[in-house]
Amino acid sequence: MATRDEVHVDPGCLTGGAGSTELEIVVPYTGPESTAAALARAEVLAAGFHARVQLIAVHTLPYPVPFICPILVHAHLVQQLLDLANGCALDVQPQVILARDRMEGFKYTLKPNSTVLVASPRHFWRTQEEKLARSLARAGHNVALVHIA
Repeated sequence: MATRDEVHVDPGCLTGGAGSTELEIVVPYTGPESTAAALARAEVLAAGFHARVQLIAVHTLPYPVPFICPILVHAHLVQQLLDLANGCALDVQPQVILARDRMEGFKYTLKPNSTVLVASPRHFWRTQEEKLARSLARAGHNVALVHIA
């Protein structure tokens, strides 16, 4: 996965670099079902690697609203991430990011050239997950898009 500005659709494996046995995968939270599917697929794709998964949820707040997340909303999102993390056999580190724009939140959080795994339902039109995957690929990350039923 060394190409730039390209989304790899349903890859057979992920690469951790030349001779590397460690792999860090970023899974953006896009919803409970699609994120659970991405984590399940990460387990399969990371076979043979010592893999860590960074599960990132970006909570967007519009400009007129103060930059504070309501406690109940934040607690619900954190609980969803913890439930997803507990259902995965890999080492999952959940993280909630507050941002004014979803893409800016991911750009701020992700390390350069991160390996990102996004799950998306298969439709005739481009889904929000596919748009996110394309934007992250344009930002220089290695993006794998997995279609789910």
